[in-house]
Amino acid sequence: MYTHDAPGRPAAGHPHRPAGRDTHGPAGRRPRRPRSVAAALAAACGLLLAATGCAGTTSSAAAEPTAPAAGGTHRPTAAPSRTAPAVPEPAALAGARVNVGEGATVGVGMPISVTFPHPVPESRRAAVEHWLSVGTEPSVTGAWSWVKDRNLLGGQRVDYRPPAYWKPGTRVTLRVGTQAVRHFTVGRSLTATVDVRSHTMTVEEDGRPSTRIPVTAGRPGLDTWNGTMVVMDKQPKVYMDSRTVGLGDAYHGYYAWAVHVTTSGTYVHQNPNANTYAGRDNVTHGCVGLATDGTAERFYQRVMPGDVIRVTGSKETVEAGNGYGDWNLTWSEWLSHSATGKGGTGHARP
Repeated sequence: MYTHDAPGRPAAGHPHRPAGRDTHGPAGRRPRRPRSVAAALAAACGLLLAATGCAGTTSSAAAEPTAPAAGGTHRPTAAPSRTAPAVPEPAALAGARVNVGEGATVGVGMPISVTFPHPVPESRRAAVEHWLSVGTEPSVTGAWSWVKDRNLLGGQRVDYRPPAYWKPGTRVTLRVGTQAVRHFTVGRSLTATVDVRSHTMTVEEDGRPSTRIPVTAGRPGLDTWNGTMVVMDKQPKVYMDSRTVGLGDAYHGYYAWAVHVTTSGTYVHQNPNANTYAGRDNVTHGCVGLATDGTAERFYQRVMPGDVIRVTGSKETVEAGNGYGDWNLTWSEWLSHSATGKGGTGHARP
């Protein structure tokens, strides 16, 4: 019989705000939503656009790739002047929030994600894309795409990504109309691939020899999401309570070294059950469990927001709006959700 693991899945809050537990799959198939111990840590996602400096050019619908970041709670300031699009600036931009902090360094998988206080009508989405400008150095091709966020209405979120992961070292300037400017950098490349069948996680960083780590994933019926996810944030401790998701007293308490990868509550975190089952069996409620012998802490210290977490051998693929599942869409699928339907190239300027 499967052991009740201490699941670690944040809640159904904003993608940048952990809480509760995960409910995988269709309508609540996977309960578990841990509550964040440090709300401030969620600042990396859902902060008001920060503004500083000037620079970065680009254009509309296809601005340029950017790696969102972790941090920054700067209030937006007026962005430096630029050549304005022919269409009037949408009012929605005034209340926009972005998931990347000013001056942040992020992993190669983080998309730029901009959310709005109210749904943007389809008739106004092209105008919004035209006023969202992304500049990069070196030049990168990318595009905006409207994503249905797990906790928002349609038309409240638009993300930007290139056809493939950002190139390490890319410098990005994001302009949100005349409202704000934000600068950030794409750091080193790190991808962790979890194979639920072999109960292992292989970590590759900038071409160095890979590290193979024993893990325990979601048990049958509470399977870990399949597909590509991106680290949203991480916290030294997260409170997880099975009662908040209808699992009775299966688990409740603080779990350490929690790396947050979906809005529904998926984490890669320390789990005492991994001391027995890592590398042998899947016994969690959907999270990826790591042993308490220092394995979980070492992984936690190694990753940063924007790093890529891939899960193979499981069942249902995580949706684009459940955290940053953007990479589960092909490039043509990505462009099909753009109001302008095309990608473009961003060029940075002083």
